[in-house]
Amino acid sequence: MKSSYLISGMTCEGCVSSVKDKLLTVEGVDQVAVDLATGEAEIAMRRKLPLTELQKALTAKYGISTKEGKGIETVTATRQSKFQQLKPLFLIFGYLFVASVLWNYQDWNLSEAMLDFMGLFYIVFSFFKFLDLKGFPESFRMYDPLAKAMPIYGWVYPFLELLLGLLFLMRLQIPFALVTTILILGITTIGVTRALLDKKAIRCACLGTALNLPMTEATFIENTIMLVMAAWMLFQVF
Repeated sequence: MKSSYLISGMTCEGCVSSVKDKLLTVEGVDQVAVDLATGEAEIAMRRKLPLTELQKALTAKYGISTKEGKGIETVTATRQSKFQQLKPLFLIFGYLFVASVLWNYQDWNLSEAMLDFMGLFYIVFSFFKFLDLKGFPESFRMYDPLAKAMPIYGWVYPFLELLLGLLFLMRLQIPFALVTTILILGITTIGVTRALLDKKAIRCACLGTALNLPMTEATFIENTIMLVMAAWMLFQVF
């Protein structure tokens, strides 16, 4: 018999291989086919196995759920609230905000503080993407329209973020950096909005694959803040 399940926590083909290998170790499982794009796994088994048994074979990084009925029964090794899952993102934003304020508090200038915040934002976020440069493109293309259409864009994106961060911090080519910010984050926000409206359970790649951040409203807010700041700064420049 074959049954379909949803797998959460996968970000790259390495995850697909890992999930497949681990599920094949379960007694009674004959074949496993895993699709990264849809997050689905089709399992051929000799008998109907309970979710708890399948979850036990997976690491805490992955969750498995059924697709039957109106709801989705999910079994995970550790259940976390949305705030707990997004805590790393909130902490990073807090540190960037404080650093930007302290950098400029003696001779306060809002525009300068915003440029520093945006520069630090790009530098820090690109750092996390560089931790798994091979896995990031696969995760990013799951919701970014341009990365989906042009896979090479996913490989270039961390370098583009690093470049923009340096331009903001060094005060070089600010108009170019602001326009580029509006373009790339605008495209990403479209993809994020679609993912939220479709209620897709996918991982946010804003901090690469090092941290398991779910795609939530916070991701949309994160992009919106940067877009508003870039638009406001661009208006000041011109």
